[in-house]
Amino acid sequence: MAECENNNDATQPTDSGAEHPKLSELLDNGWKIFEEVDSTNEPLGSNSIQVKVKRGISMLEEASRMVAQLDLFSRNEELEEIATADLKYLLLPALLGALTMKQTSREKRLDIVQSAQAYFTDFLKRCKEYNVAQFELPNSTSENSSPDGASENGFSTATPDLVTMAAQRQAKIERYRQKKQLETRLSDIRKAVESGQAEDEVCREFYLLNVRRWVTVSLEEIESIAQEVEILKRMDGLKQSAASQPAKPVRPPMKPFILTKDAVQAQVFGAGYPSLPTMTVDDWYEQRRTLGAMPDHGTPRRIAVEEDTDAKEREEEEKELKTERDDEESLLKARNWDDWKDTHPRGYGNRHNMG
Repeated sequence: MAECENNNDATQPTDSGAEHPKLSELLDNGWKIFEEVDSTNEPLGSNSIQVKVKRGISMLEEASRMVAQLDLFSRNEELEEIATADLKYLLLPALLGALTMKQTSREKRLDIVQSAQAYFTDFLKRCKEYNVAQFELPNSTSENSSPDGASENGFSTATPDLVTMAAQRQAKIERYRQKKQLETRLSDIRKAVESGQAEDEVCREFYLLNVRRWVTVSLEEIESIAQEVEILKRMDGLKQSAASQPAKPVRPPMKPFILTKDAVQAQVFGAGYPSLPTMTVDDWYEQRRTLGAMPDHGTPRRIAVEEDTDAKEREEEEKELKTERDDEESLLKARNWDDWKDTHPRGYGNRHNMG
């Protein structure tokens, strides 16, 4: 990352004889690795990305040890007393926490997020001591947890307060707005600082803007980590409870049920059936054939056709006999029918209200 050069010995390692990287180089390289990992399109779990993450963590941890040895920061001094070139070292815990969150080991996920939470908390406490920005330190789950607010599995069961939730939402909106403003101002002065020709005031403003931006990022990360820790503890509790439960007895495999030629088969097809047969199939067929109910041979169908033909012939003969005898009733009925057809055309009275 870009920096303003100075000749302050605080940025040099204590052992001048050993060929170790400078403190500023460790921070800049670790910061650069984080930006590369954060903006890459490769999967975070790929081997190359995880190697970068571990290398960046190693550099930043070494830089943190050197800062502790040099005692660059003190609780007794004010923000204005910190040298401009030393301001960027305030970012070490935040960058360590951000890179730690990039690790993807599922087995150690709870330890990873708790380590990142410790880094972010340390960074926020130091910024609060120097009054870098106006913010409230988040409540530590380990310090403020009580037996009444936690269950046996170790996660909170308290009912969320609507007023608290509304205040948290408003705080998130305000942090997002501040973050965007800081990023806009940082983009304006970044080129001047990276060129190495920026004045001391510009460099100081650049580092302070970065610190304040990371304050908002750390607050968001701590909230996210708190939720993830609760979920991970819940999962661990469920795994432990499942492991403590006795194993269910294994049921024997089901054997296939096969009907064999024994008493079971006799009950289905033999004397066990309530309605016993009274005749054989041949007897039944002969009975139905005698009654003429077997159309396959054609006998019943021919009988029916002959009966219909005889009935029609008898009806016609009766009509002819009535006509020959000049039956008055039949003649009157026929005449009335002819008169009615003369006055009523075909289809009369069946027009379905069509006029």
